[in-house]
Amino acid sequence: MPLHFVAHGEGIPVLALHGWTADHRLMTGCLEPIFTGLPGYRRLYPDLPAMGQSPVDGINSSDGIVGAVQTFIDDQIGTTPFLLIGESYGGYLGRAIARARPTQVLGLAMICPIGTVVENADRHLPEHVVLRSEAGVRESLGPDEDFTDLAVVETAAALTAYRRDVAPGLALADIKALERILKKRELTVDPEDGPPYTRPTLIICGRQDAVVGFEDQYVLLPHYPRATFAVLDVAGHNLQIEQPELFDGLIREWLRRVAEES
Repeated sequence: MPLHFVAHGEGIPVLALHGWTADHRLMTGCLEPIFTGLPGYRRLYPDLPAMGQSPVDGINSSDGIVGAVQTFIDDQIGTTPFLLIGESYGGYLGRAIARARPTQVLGLAMICPIGTVVENADRHLPEHVVLRSEAGVRESLGPDEDFTDLAVVETAAALTAYRRDVAPGLALADIKALERILKKRELTVDPEDGPPYTRPTLIICGRQDAVVGFEDQYVLLPHYPRATFAVLDVAGHNLQIEQPELFDGLIREWLRRVAEES
């Protein structure tokens, strides 16, 4: 099953996996401003099955989605070493791919990833709070916009980024198919079931992330001995648009570490 994707640049492949119900724009929106000024990388942004413009094609589990991503890697990257970036559910999938291809994945970065607790009801989560806001933002929302459901930062800039990078993908998601996949969202094999992943790693969490939290990610650290673990204040599940300067700096530092190891 071919996945819809967009690609930019030439050089070392970088595979970016978006989160649940979003599409590739979640990743292009926050990563392309960084990579545009960094030559030497070929960025690949697929839509995961049942999301964006990729069909579900009978997939009914996270195992099936990982299989589709593995096929995409075989088709678009082959055996070439590559970097892997995953957001939320994409971070969960990324860990599974790093386990399967430990020598091929040069570095792993995770943005607000699902941690060791896959089921939402069992996660350790902070209460949703709004810590930064601007007058008029809430009043400017349309009746169907759900920006405030997750936002910790309610500013015009964050809303603009949300409308550009997040909302379009949500509108395309195949909800019925995702509800079916959700019943088998936990991978059959634990991504950390195996030797530690010893390449440069980055785990960025939002201190106020009420979707995946930050506590269930901390316990991943023994498996990733080269991990920078950052918990950003004034940041929720969309931390890349709520703390863009810190996000930018952390991604660039991770890229530097990967380059030094390559």
